[in-house]
Amino acid sequence: MLQLDAVQTLAFAGLALFLGYALCRVIPVLGRYNLPPPVIGGLVFALAAWFAHHRGATLFVLDTSLQNPLMIAFFTTIGVNASLRLLKISGKQVLVFLILASMFAVAQNLLGMAVATGFDLHPLFGVLAGSTTLTGGPATGLAFAPLFEAAGVKGAESVAVAAAMAGIVLGGLVGGPAITVLIRRFRLVSTRPQDHTAPGEETTLPMQTDAQREFGALKSIVVILVAMWAGSWVSGLISSFGVTLPAYVGAMLVGAVIRNIDDQTGWIGMSVPTTDLIGNVCLALFLSVALMNLKLWELAGLALPLMVNLGLQVIMVVAFCGVIFRVMGRDYDAAVMGGGFIGFMLGTTANAMAVMRTLVERYGAAPRAFLVAPLVGAFFIDFTNALIITGFINFWK
Repeated sequence: MLQLDAVQTLAFAGLALFLGYALCRVIPVLGRYNLPPPVIGGLVFALAAWFAHHRGATLFVLDTSLQNPLMIAFFTTIGVNASLRLLKISGKQVLVFLILASMFAVAQNLLGMAVATGFDLHPLFGVLAGSTTLTGGPATGLAFAPLFEAAGVKGAESVAVAAAMAGIVLGGLVGGPAITVLIRRFRLVSTRPQDHTAPGEETTLPMQTDAQREFGALKSIVVILVAMWAGSWVSGLISSFGVTLPAYVGAMLVGAVIRNIDDQTGWIGMSVPTTDLIGNVCLALFLSVALMNLKLWELAGLALPLMVNLGLQVIMVVAFCGVIFRVMGRDYDAAVMGGGFIGFMLGTTANAMAVMRTLVERYGAAPRAFLVAPLVGAFFIDFTNALIITGFINFWK
């Protein structure tokens, strides 16, 4: 048996991470459906541990004390990048799209709870297999898993990963065909058929010196750490009122406050790409550690409820695209937005972008869709979804 301390565990997670990248290159289908390399690599180790468990052996014991700080750091970067100025870009459409997505997240949870009740499971199982993992993806599912475990949902981490991975695959499979039918039925055409690039793809940033890049990275790291520090107080204050919430919410809120103050004053001059880079590194390592530590044998007996739930969720999200299409303008851009909606409501923003890019490569550019869908899927829905999940947990705990 391999027993690792915190640093050794992080190094082990790094090896799992690069194994995931290698597998995504060697097995094209993994990349085609935007399956996250950290999840793929971590699952390989988790499957090996599962095999060993069935033979009465333990392969490794991990020290996951760095898992929580990495998770909080990632969600803090989401808060730091959630600028209210972004709402001014197609502001009304972004707000309407966010409202629709938030309403649908509630519907996902209600449907999940109905399925859970039908299988005589804890109602919060349906919330975990609903917007927590489908809208939120594996990171949100794993972040909330301890709260679901405390509320009585057994094997929450394994359920979260299984639901999130299946959702990502289904989102990639369903999004393109569903919107293709919509485009053909209403004979929709792009106003810019020869332009297949998303807004901002061709823009270039001014070159920076090594010292400028170093100073920018240092600013971002310090802001993230300060937000995590102050956020722990905010979370503690909220929890003192009896509200159950994940550890990252306070830091995410503080990060958003800092970002929007900086937008107004320019005191810090934060770099979104640098913050994104730091967040992505933290997310990759967090997912690798969390996935390696999964106890997949806890999923025994839950496969059927998960399959039924996911099947119904897919039907509901495809049907709701009709609402998206009508409310967002009944035009080609609105249809492509529906493809993005399927992508991030069943998986990740990367899924949404992949679905939309496939559509525009065939039917022409959809600039409004590429402004609205990524803003909601990458930033704002994380805030509203966290509030929705927290509300469900506190009501049914």
